[in-house]
Amino acid sequence: MLNTFLMNSILVWKPVIEILILWFVIYHIMLFFEGTRAIQVLRGIIILLVAFFLFQRLGLEILNWLLTKLFGISVIAILIIFHPEIRQGLARLGQRHLFGTSLREEELDYILKEIGTATENLCKNKIGALIAIEKNDPLAAYIESGVVIDGRVSADLIENIFTPNSLLHDGGLIIQHGRIIAAGCLFPLTENQDLSRIYGTRHRAALGLSEETDAVIIIVSEERQDMSLVYRGRLYKDLSREDMLSKIKEMIKLKKEN
Repeated sequence: MLNTFLMNSILVWKPVIEILILWFVIYHIMLFFEGTRAIQVLRGIIILLVAFFLFQRLGLEILNWLLTKLFGISVIAILIIFHPEIRQGLARLGQRHLFGTSLREEELDYILKEIGTATENLCKNKIGALIAIEKNDPLAAYIESGVVIDGRVSADLIENIFTPNSLLHDGGLIIQHGRIIAAGCLFPLTENQDLSRIYGTRHRAALGLSEETDAVIIIVSEERQDMSLVYRGRLYKDLSREDMLSKIKEMIKLKKEN
């Protein structure tokens, strides 16, 4: 009697568990590709899968055969077209933050220390820099405009990227999930006409990005040899290293704003 009850319970709950697992996986795949050019294709694939199952259920053999052949070709096409996104995804599979962007306190302190050292050295050497730290809003669209690096955050790497005459010097650097994910990225310029003329392209690009995302953006001015911070359209200028790092930490720990 008990065995029969258990077997019936398993049969009843098995489809529910399978649906919940599938929903969980699909949801996080959608989150991972959000903001990239792959998201539209991913949605299209889901629609095709639904159509495929419907055609099978309805016994539409010709349409079922066409979709089966289409899936075989599309797998190769997807691997070729979206290899950067797939590579990044596979690289993140072994990381503990696959389904979250939060960093441990010591990891955040290390990253901020390296950023502080790099920006201070760049400032002293009259070298400009533009660094965006992703928070909640995805920066994938801007990552695609640059060169993917996917390296550990280090002062030496940041300084080398912004060395004058380097290929990536003029663009922005993006830090995502605690790693330098890309450099030479293009950010949108602010349309704020009230911004003083003393601020150049880097400040305008930082403000432009902050108007569209909740990224924390650091600017090193080569002309004035100072460090500034931009967050949510607000410019914090002439900061010391300690003040800048303290503000970055505070901004990163702020809860997601509605």
